[in-house]
Amino acid sequence: MDDPQVLVAGEALIDLFPATPGPIADAETLTRRAGGAPTNVAVALARLGHPPLLWARLGDDPFGDHLADVLTDNGVREELLERDPERKTAHTLVGKDEDGDQSFTFFADETATFAMQPGAVPAETLERVEWVHVGGVTLHTEPSRSATLELMERASERGCTVSFDPNTRADLWPEASVLVETLERALGLADVVKTDRDDLSVLVDAADEDALAADLLERGPHTVLLTRGSEGAMARASEAAPWGPAETTFGGFEVDVVETTGAGDAFVAGTIAGLLGERSLSETVRYASAVGALATTATGAMDGLPSEDDVAEIIADNA
Repeated sequence: MDDPQVLVAGEALIDLFPATPGPIADAETLTRRAGGAPTNVAVALARLGHPPLLWARLGDDPFGDHLADVLTDNGVREELLERDPERKTAHTLVGKDEDGDQSFTFFADETATFAMQPGAVPAETLERVEWVHVGGVTLHTEPSRSATLELMERASERGCTVSFDPNTRADLWPEASVLVETLERALGLADVVKTDRDDLSVLVDAADEDALAADLLERGPHTVLLTRGSEGAMARASEAAPWGPAETTFGGFEVDVVETTGAGDAFVAGTIAGLLGERSLSETVRYASAVGALATTATGAMDGLPSEDDVAEIIADNA
């Protein structure tokens, strides 16, 4: 098997959805789906033809067994997948809040999912990859915070492209000051950042998306991508980017939306695949938007993830 181009690191967990529409509190039956933002990215990359390494930690329990099976079935490389005999796998309730917006309730404390340890990724593994992607949820607690930051530092020193999706869940963080400090450190280690207008509001008070992109580019990354849900995405890259300087905006694709969990993760996977495939920033944003749009056409973060042929078809249909 060829060496992987990408290493993805972060949480693998179980998402639980109400089996019928309505508030979670009223649900008598829940439906299980594999999830965790970095895990969604890893599966999406595999379906696009870029099977990555995934560094994640699972409990030695039925949820962990299910996640391991899903990763195997989707062709994600498992050399760095760890099993913890002492802790359980985290899970999340996914539903709608009173305003109809998506809500997440994490059951994460003392789980295997967030017991990742610094130094667990071998040096020879980093020598084999070109790109390292991490998510922000593992930053909310120790030891996974130190493990994630340590991997970013080593990858940066090695010359890998480091991408970061803050995925800020403020309710997971015990102290706002720790959240801000950690985000600043992670942004300083990242080359590529994908976020949106609301995700970093705790850190950046920007008047508009242009101001937000400019602010983030000054913090360390050379490329910033801002998603806008059904309205598409924009991206900015500085002269330090291999594909920059550049800026682009894309209005998105119209699809029959079933459920939006994981759409942003699919967009991240499309971005990595696009840039690794030497597409321009403009072409990459269009490509990533197609991946993200198609991900919303089924329940759960993975069921709607497209193949390369699916992406090519929707782009051709909207040419």
